[in-house]
Amino acid sequence: MRLILVGPPGAGKGTQAVHLASHFAIPHISTGDIFRLNIKGATELGLLAKSYMDAGNLVPDSVTNDMVADRLTHDDAKSGFLLDGYPRNIGQAEFLDDLLASRNTPLDAVLEFELAHDEIIKRLSGRRVCRGCGATFHVLFEKPSKDGICDKCGGELYQRNDDKEEVIANRLTVYSEQTEPIINYYKQAGLLKSISAIGEVSEIAARAISALK
Repeated sequence: MRLILVGPPGAGKGTQAVHLASHFAIPHISTGDIFRLNIKGATELGLLAKSYMDAGNLVPDSVTNDMVADRLTHDDAKSGFLLDGYPRNIGQAEFLDDLLASRNTPLDAVLEFELAHDEIIKRLSGRRVCRGCGATFHVLFEKPSKDGICDKCGGELYQRNDDKEEVIANRLTVYSEQTEPIINYYKQAGLLKSISAIGEVSEIAARAISALK
């Protein structure tokens, strides 16, 4: 199974990626992990990416593409893979298509997790993190016993800057402008399968597996 997951921030792609990778016995490949491994390992691509990041610039698609292309040559990806966080735009999608075509290993499916923007804001803006132990709570779905106090260590709970409504709204705008176009790209290619991202983790996982059969 060669699979891509797409969906807005807060849709639960990372959680579902773990379930799907295990179910299909394929590696879960995220761009974040690829970047961290290359930078930590001081590879040529990692050092190049770090030079852009240290300068406060976006890493060019060409560098990201080369990192993904290299990762897909590893032995664990020969019988399939699950890409999470890539491609993020049409250019990357076209690069991936050409790469896989050259290896005669086309994609099997692109799975979209659908979630309304107001639900995303509710999910993410309600998250609270402990300053002491890093435990995560939610003001609606996983409340601490005492407001603002961590159940595990008694530390103070706070809202990360990334979880503030205005920041989330900006992330959704960026997603709409840059990433949503690839959904139509894969729909036209006949690869897109869409499911609702509302429900318990196990329910969504079952829904995803059913859609991919």
